[in-house]
Amino acid sequence: MLLFEPLELDVCRIRLWRREDKPALVRFGNNRKIWRNLTDLFPSPYTEVDADAWLDLVESLDPCTHFAIEVEGLAVGGIGLIPQSGMFSGTAEFGYWLGEPYWGRGIATAAARALADFAFANFPLARLEAGVFEWNPASMRVLEKTGFEREGVLRHSVLKDGHLVDRVMYAMTREQRKTGSGGGRP
Repeated sequence: MLLFEPLELDVCRIRLWRREDKPALVRFGNNRKIWRNLTDLFPSPYTEVDADAWLDLVESLDPCTHFAIEVEGLAVGGIGLIPQSGMFSGTAEFGYWLGEPYWGRGIATAAARALADFAFANFPLARLEAGVFEWNPASMRVLEKTGFEREGVLRHSVLKDGHLVDRVMYAMTREQRKTGSGGGRP
């Protein structure tokens, strides 16, 4: 069992989700602009029932791979990874979301950088990858500042919000993170 100690950053804190996060999870998660940039596993509208299901899920994970992003004592977003299996077992899908009032403050970049470091330090991963919908350049910038590199465009690969859109694939390897190569800081 991996024990997780909160990651204390200048602009936020990454910690385990707690039951008392439910009101904030519903408040910030029930936003079409957030849903539009996430997979369909993230529902819209986002209800108290959805928050309960999410909190049940993260409590059941061992090790935990999904965390709350906290600012001033409030859970304002989420960040995590989904380790793959079989022939993809050295890879984890990497993702995050942040409540709209907290956009543009460097929080997502700081959280992504810290979780990438945590992932490579605590899991036998060779690679983190993150897909971004073509209409989300802000998330692309977050990944680039974190050290992810743009690997390609999966043309017309996602049907989201009634539109067939491109998905831009970003990745970071363990070696890249160690050497500091790539677009962001090591």
